[in-house]
Amino acid sequence: MIFHLRKWTERFRFVLLFIAFTFVLYHGLMLVSRLLEPTPKYKEPAGHAVKVFQSDLSGIPDAFLGMGERLKLFYRIGE
Repeated sequence: MIFHLRKWTERFRFVLLFIAFTFVLYHGLMLVSRLLEPTPKYKEPAGHAVKVFQSDLSGIPDAFLGMGERLKLFYRIGE
């Protein structure tokens, strides 16, 4: 069995270059996607801004907590 060293070195070089270019292309696309990504909608506001959303239900009357009451409210006012 004859091994041609030149042929194997060319194949090895091709595989190494393919892996290197794939790695560079992947990281380049990840960089572009991070640059084009919009700012997060739900982050904490900066400066004098106030976040109005309240996640706990302590300020809502008990009548609106039930699913049936919410459905009635939706049919009544459409919200």
